[in-house]
Amino acid sequence: MEIGFESIGNATLICYDKKPVLVTDPWLTGGAYFESWTLSHEIPEEQMKAILSSEYVWLSHGHPDHLSSASLKLLKGKRILLPDHVGSRIYGEMETQGYDVHRLKDRQWIKLSDRIRILTIADYYQDAIILIDINGRLIVNTNDAGELGWGPFVRKTIKKYDISFLLSLSGFGDADMLNYFDERGERIMPIGAKRIPFGKTVALFAEGFGVKYFLPFSSMHQYRRSDSLWANRCVTALSDYEVGFESKSCKILPAFIRYDCLKDQYQCLNPAMNPIKVLPPEEIGDSWDDPLEPGDFELVKNYFKAVSHLERTLDFINVRVAGKDHRIEFNRHRFDRGITFETPRKSLMLAVTHQIFDDLLIGNFMKTTLHGTWRTKSIYPYFSPYVPKYADNGRARTREELAAYFKEYRKRAFLDYFRHKIEEGSTNILRPLFSRDSKAFHVGRIVYYKYKRLTSAL
Repeated sequence: MEIGFESIGNATLICYDKKPVLVTDPWLTGGAYFESWTLSHEIPEEQMKAILSSEYVWLSHGHPDHLSSASLKLLKGKRILLPDHVGSRIYGEMETQGYDVHRLKDRQWIKLSDRIRILTIADYYQDAIILIDINGRLIVNTNDAGELGWGPFVRKTIKKYDISFLLSLSGFGDADMLNYFDERGERIMPIGAKRIPFGKTVALFAEGFGVKYFLPFSSMHQYRRSDSLWANRCVTALSDYEVGFESKSCKILPAFIRYDCLKDQYQCLNPAMNPIKVLPPEEIGDSWDDPLEPGDFELVKNYFKAVSHLERTLDFINVRVAGKDHRIEFNRHRFDRGITFETPRKSLMLAVTHQIFDDLLIGNFMKTTLHGTWRTKSIYPYFSPYVPKYADNGRARTREELAAYFKEYRKRAFLDYFRHKIEEGSTNILRPLFSRDSKAFHVGRIVYYKYKRLTSAL
């Protein structure tokens, strides 16, 4: 391709300027989240060769469907471009492993070739977005990132371009923590299992940014562990994205395309769908029957105890392994609010020792039960983002470390951060009042996106 881009895999973009220049979040081989996820579609040989030939590799964040260690081994020797995350966990670990890593400062354009330049923004959830200018066309790749303060800057940038693309996670919510159980031990089926069409809200979301095109992105996976297969009922098929998508200003494109930035034309790539090969967890040594070994519980307890936020929000965490409960107490005089995590020993200990608890949550084989009174019917904001985002990836566990952590993000774009926090506070007040599967919740979301569309036009 002379100049343009291709979208393939889960969240992979290949950008060309006479040759492959940049690839983003290359998950090429192997599973993710303790082998719970696999790619939904093959990566064709032509695109695989282009990925392996790219000069630069950009990684948004540390989730294994974006930062795949098995895939990165195929790309050693490339220039690895990283967002400037506070804590620098990914940078430090990759540098130690001998990768050629480079941190990119927020909101600064970097030229990669004659006709390709990029700009990246890291957020306090340890995710990041990338803006890519290819021959005067703008790609806004938000992958999994929520709008955490960067929205006004991005909308202002989009207005400068006649042709713009938004690539973003969407769907039935299958790329999130879903595996909740009630205290009777019965699964609480997530709203995504109802497969309610979401095209209308995605159209409003895209219109709110003022882009010309929307591409489904960062959503192309399926579950394969025998203990997480149940979640496939929430997985989004390629045909689901355009159902209900109606817009006068924005068009939805297929997920896998080749776009020519000279002709401004695209063609579908049509990769083959991968068959699901069911993987019993025992095959990878992650048996539900294996009990904790001597010293294991002390490691688990110390891991949770180190996160000071949990002392203020939870009374206990119970870890159930091989049918046996192991309780970590935060408040000995009150047991009103707690969590039970039931999971195999091997994945639990890997999550704790490598500090990757999000991999357990998103793998959706671990069973999570909420006990007592919760303002929201989820572990947010009592457990997450404080453990998986701020502590594991941001290295901020104590109150003092958290204060310094947020101070740094505030300093980078104070007005955007301040505006976002006001908006977030209002949303958090309203969120617990409505169930996610209620009509009021969906009406509220549509109103919110209409508000975003209105403000983007100002």
